[in-house]
Amino acid sequence: MRAGESMEQGLRDCCRSVRIGKILIQRDEETSLPKLFYDKLPEDISDRYVFLLDPMLATGGSASMAVDVLISRGVPEDRIYFLNLIASPEGIELFSHKFPKLNIITGVIDQGLDENKFITPGLGDFGDRYYCI
Repeated sequence: MRAGESMEQGLRDCCRSVRIGKILIQRDEETSLPKLFYDKLPEDISDRYVFLLDPMLATGGSASMAVDVLISRGVPEDRIYFLNLIASPEGIELFSHKFPKLNIITGVIDQGLDENKFITPGLGDFGDRYYCI
């Protein structure tokens, strides 16, 4: 949800009849592990192609959990397209090993992750920037 919603209007502009589902996963700042808070997906999601929107792919933990949610709802891995703006090599590597049939579409691959597991040089917390927090 949150940061991914920043990409939603662009998707709607391209695909006017698209159905939108929501998954809220946040990374615990202490452990850097993802935690699922909420999901609401179309009932027929297992019959669809899915665009998973998240502007940043850092460790891949949160996005990986989102893919697990989609697969648990019957979405075939090869029907999931993960769209992001900035990715780390570490996140891409995790995805390519865990989900070899999943498609990743990214704008740029940054240098890597810092000691806090943030993309470097990166641009900070995308959701905070987008929502001006």
